[in-house]
Amino acid sequence: MSLVSPQIVALITVIEERSFEAAARRLSVTPSAISQRIRTLEDRVGQLLVVRQAPCRPTPAGQQLLTKVRPMLLLEAEAMAEFHLTQDSSKLSNTFSVAVNEDSLSTWLISAFARLQHEHGYLFDIRVDDQDFTLDHLREGSVIGAITSEATPLQGCAVHRLGNIRYCAIASPEFAERYFSQGLTAKAFAEAPVIVYNRKDPLQSRFMHAVTSEWITPAAVHYLPDSLGLVEAASRHMGWTLAAEGLMTEALAKGQIINLVPDQWLDGPLYWQHAAIRSVALSQITDVFYAESAATLHR
Repeated sequence: MSLVSPQIVALITVIEERSFEAAARRLSVTPSAISQRIRTLEDRVGQLLVVRQAPCRPTPAGQQLLTKVRPMLLLEAEAMAEFHLTQDSSKLSNTFSVAVNEDSLSTWLISAFARLQHEHGYLFDIRVDDQDFTLDHLREGSVIGAITSEATPLQGCAVHRLGNIRYCAIASPEFAERYFSQGLTAKAFAEAPVIVYNRKDPLQSRFMHAVTSEWITPAAVHYLPDSLGLVEAASRHMGWTLAAEGLMTEALAKGQIINLVPDQWLDGPLYWQHAAIRSVALSQITDVFYAESAATLHR
């Protein structure tokens, strides 16, 4: 028994699984049944809700609807649990899609997810993106919450400050001697290869501006979308980079890297945003996120 219509469950599942076929497997029905449910829902609201291309994604109308109805599954699960009833969508409602940044995932978030799974049996569908862009996943309705750099809550969402993640400039001693023996000048930054997480990542540009007061375009850039890989690449003399404080301790202790400017860093604020509903599960997730991030984030 489910209090939420099969059409709504189908819409949420298609967007989460990003295809009609995967949604059908998850709900143990045929793809044609999923398609029919989506068409019925679209007929009722009078608008297309899903872009039927691989991967499937919501239309603007679909995004608007998802932000309203997605929390319904969570509230349904908690209501049914109070009456000791089971439901067809129990697995779906017990799985939390969360958008996170990789630096948090590589430092404190895994321990938080593990604790939540061991203590409450929660499952997680984790979407990784830059912290400046994770909120897009919440905005389009594909996740229930996001670790984000944005303090302003989306409409219908609550926001909790977690703390600052600290980034330090690192390089191998040999690299630093080759490129920065005369100091961290604009000329040195322009000539030294830099390792950047991806093209969305503004940290290195912001750090160079903070140190030199100039906006610099380096001559050589590596793109490496792996937080731990950034530290290893720096230790192997590929370039200098900014790394999250919690990821560089071992390499620093071994002398594989040095902190180029020990008294200067960038602090990136992190917030937990989620649907603003009175949910026991979301309260538990929020409490664990805050507790588990305490050892890593600066408050």
